[in-house]
Amino acid sequence: MRERAPCVYMLASERNGTLYVGVTSDLVKRAWEHRNDVVAGFTSSHGVHLLVWYEQHATMESAITREKQIKKWQRDWKIELVEKMDPYWNDLWEAING
Repeated sequence: MRERAPCVYMLASERNGTLYVGVTSDLVKRAWEHRNDVVAGFTSSHGVHLLVWYEQHATMESAITREKQIKKWQRDWKIELVEKMDPYWNDLWEAING
């Protein structure tokens, strides 16, 4: 997944831990920034580093719309979304970085 593409993604501190939903045009770069606490903020202060879910979009506009939708969801719905793609909450970093 080296090409740049609009993505919505979810990070977790651990299985069923603290969740973070974001959007980016470069998932590999953004996930690396989160993993290495490059930017001070929510993910660095809460130890949210595991990429557990992502979804590619054709346009940034659709990715942003989806991000806003998911951010309004109940926590249970977000967990269900993660577990459909990643039932064991594995860190998907290697899958996107390889």
